[in-house]
Amino acid sequence: MPKGFKASAVSAGIKKNGKKDLALIVSDVPAAVAGVFTNNRVQAAPVVLDKQRLAFGTCRAIIANSGNANCATKQQGMADAVAMTRAVSDALSVDPQQVMAASTGVIGVPLPVEKILSAMPNLVAALDPDGFADAAEGIMTTDTKAKLVRRQGEIAGRGFQVAAMAKGAGMIRPDMATMLCFVCTDIDMDASSLQQALAYANARSFNRITIDGDTSTNDTVLVMANGRSGAAARTPEQKDAFSALLAAVLEELARMIVADGEGATKCVEIAVVNAPDEKAARQAADTVANSNLVKTAFFGEDANWGRILAALGRTGVEFDPERVDIWFGDVRIVENGSGCGAQAEAAATQVLRTPEFSVYIDLKAGASHASVLTCDFSVDYVKINADYRS
Repeated sequence: MPKGFKASAVSAGIKKNGKKDLALIVSDVPAAVAGVFTNNRVQAAPVVLDKQRLAFGTCRAIIANSGNANCATKQQGMADAVAMTRAVSDALSVDPQQVMAASTGVIGVPLPVEKILSAMPNLVAALDPDGFADAAEGIMTTDTKAKLVRRQGEIAGRGFQVAAMAKGAGMIRPDMATMLCFVCTDIDMDASSLQQALAYANARSFNRITIDGDTSTNDTVLVMANGRSGAAARTPEQKDAFSALLAAVLEELARMIVADGEGATKCVEIAVVNAPDEKAARQAADTVANSNLVKTAFFGEDANWGRILAALGRTGVEFDPERVDIWFGDVRIVENGSGCGAQAEAAATQVLRTPEFSVYIDLKAGASHASVLTCDFSVDYVKINADYRS
């Protein structure tokens, strides 16, 4: 794990099932901090608080709870977010401005902050350099598995590490971030450069996934860099190298989120090529990836390419429908806007029976491309979300 970081998680009783629901990440020294957040107009109290504290430039700790979003809770919600960070700053004897907060769970229910305050001694006592797996578990809601990625890098002969955790399985169509993601690295990097690296990495990872087309009120990605490894990113080339590694870490987490989508049985890449421009390519890929008819066809393992073509037709992107090719994996099922026949459909069905595959859409209308990760839409997704609050 990155040097100078510890993490922990405990059950504070926020969740009804008694599972871990309170996590803490701490840097031994002040760390440069960067963050991206939801663009949803409805924003949870911890999101508002973190955006204010991000200007401080450094961070010592992140406290996160699951089971309650602390959103649409008015002035009391902000007071509760401040209270949970104050409890951390008091326990660790650090500046309260250097403590970030995050919450995830049910919207519109007051945060049982007294449970968080009561659990603080045990949470702090449990801090451990090997506690990241526990913390990744503590931020889960409908996730079926914890999501944790570790990578090593080297700059100017000095090694450094990156460790990142994320949660997310539903309400995923990120707009600046995903549900929750916390990244720790022991590289030395200034906050402004770290923010640029995060923006680059986020655009290539979390902003290219969708599960159900819904953008959360609590989306938060925070990165802390404490410099304890001795490695430093100072030159443009060094900063680019770190940005590339961070992007690789977040891309792996993003794929894990889609694969763990609520009720999902398929992880599917929608890749649009030869579009008029990158914006058009992204718009086309996004529309197909979020089509309920397309996603239910994936679940049913039905090579219903007509739904894909119909989705493309409502994107507003300029293309000639009679020139479009569509591939499921290495099987071309549509050529120049027409189906390739029963044999091609049978082969495409075999592709659809695999847990991960790609759909390639060639618009033949330019030279730009874009891709989005999505999943299928199953009966279990409906069941999970119908019973979410009960």
